[in-house]
Amino acid sequence: MVADWLTLLPALVAIAVVLWRKEVILALLLSLCSAELLIFLQNGQRFGAGLLLDGSIQTLERIIAVTGDADNARILMFSLLVGGLLAYMRYSGGVSATVAMLVNKGIARNGRQAGLLTFFISSVTFIESNLSSLTAGISSRGLFDKFKMSRARLAYIIDSTSAPICILILLNGWGAYILGLLSTYDLPQSPVAILIGTIPLNFYALITLVVVLYTIISGKVHGPMRKSEQQLHTLSHHSEIETPASHPAFMLVPLITLVAAMLGFMLLTGNGQLVQGSGSKSVLYATALSCVVVYCMMLLSRRFAHQQLVDIGFKGIGELLPLVTIVLLSLALGASLKLLGTGTFIASIVDQSLPQVLIPALLFLAGALISFTTGTSWGTFAILIPIGMPMVSLLGLPPSLILAAILSGGVFGDHCSPISDSTAVSSVAAGCDLLEHVKTQLPYALVCGAIALISFVVAGVLMI
Repeated sequence: MVADWLTLLPALVAIAVVLWRKEVILALLLSLCSAELLIFLQNGQRFGAGLLLDGSIQTLERIIAVTGDADNARILMFSLLVGGLLAYMRYSGGVSATVAMLVNKGIARNGRQAGLLTFFISSVTFIESNLSSLTAGISSRGLFDKFKMSRARLAYIIDSTSAPICILILLNGWGAYILGLLSTYDLPQSPVAILIGTIPLNFYALITLVVVLYTIISGKVHGPMRKSEQQLHTLSHHSEIETPASHPAFMLVPLITLVAAMLGFMLLTGNGQLVQGSGSKSVLYATALSCVVVYCMMLLSRRFAHQQLVDIGFKGIGELLPLVTIVLLSLALGASLKLLGTGTFIASIVDQSLPQVLIPALLFLAGALISFTTGTSWGTFAILIPIGMPMVSLLGLPPSLILAAILSGGVFGDHCSPISDSTAVSSVAAGCDLLEHVKTQLPYALVCGAIALISFVVAGVLMI
């Protein structure tokens, strides 16, 4: 049998390899292999040459298995199609034309206005976190190039706006998911009332949004992001506004199609209920439709032949293959860690004899650790809500504070984790190297996390 503390080994392997070799794919592969070996040991198999062979084969099978899940397959397809969509917008000249239009109209005449526009777009597309990151990233890439701001800053703004906004407003898939988890418990208030009560208590999300706005308005960047600003490093080492401008419609029409179709498909998949819709289905269908729209527009412009457009689409998809591989391995690792019980072990540390006033802060820390090591905030909520909500009933704790601590911790860990799919999507949307995004966002996330932790300690003292 595997000792409980050994369930943390795969996450430690991933972190160590990332720090040592600066290679995320290698880190994820080795972490996945170690997780599969531990699963075999947990099932009673003895260590030996046969175990290493079985572990290697099972690693491949685990990767294959996650693609068998429809939602995971949709995420991977969506990530590939985004590459094609971005390439079409870039080669059509629509990005260059849109940037010129925004500058000439006075909507984004400087870096501060470009940052505020990005924040606004990310905020109003709260219906789905991936859509929020994607729309804001696509809209603002050219503007950030125009005003000599790094893609790392763009990735930070969209990543640190989309998830906090989505977890605060909750008129989306996250809200429906959390309400579903809460509905199984006998609580002193209705699930909806508890969820609304988390808004002023979700300290990490609120603090993060304040820091994002400070960064945009002041124009100041700190830590590794300052170095990125000096290097202006981008994933593909090019500026999207170098392409000769055509007409803004080549960017705006597919972008509007993306957002409108996302809303439409959320209603369709939710049988008329927006919050009941499937985010993974809707974002895939909307991206595919947007690709078709921009393809037809470029073909009808008579500037591009069909074969040219096929080549452009596949070139865009090829540019994102490394990040799609990271998403695939992250999903596989998350499945292995769930089977191994990593999240349950971390959560069990909290579920012991503890001073009641510290329970919110400890749930926040547990949520951060689970989300960081498994790369999923959704999985974190599924693990910790069944621990936190019974505490509310048994100990008479304030339900909104306990739930807010769990939600805050999940988003905090997600922001810090290099194996989070939302971290990868933000990198894709901004055109920023994944490790650069993690490295530049981490200091901001840690500062916000530390303030949030202190806030939960204070709230625990005042409210319990």
